[in-house]
Amino acid sequence: MKNNEIVELSSKELMAKLKDEKARLAKMTFNHTVAPIENPSQIKATKVTIARLLTEMRKRQLEVINK
Repeated sequence: MKNNEIVELSSKELMAKLKDEKARLAKMTFNHTVAPIENPSQIKATKVTIARLLTEMRKRQLEVINK
């Protein structure tokens, strides 16, 4: 998920997407522990997406505080 796609999401969609991505990461990590997954770089990509979502949430929080 790209940054411009994340910025276009509403706050509720952002929270839902974050929850989904965290669940996806947990599932992938568990599956990779049990048996190696085909493309382990997916784990890293999911972590980056989670970081982007958290960054956007924090940015919005700071905008509200600074107003």
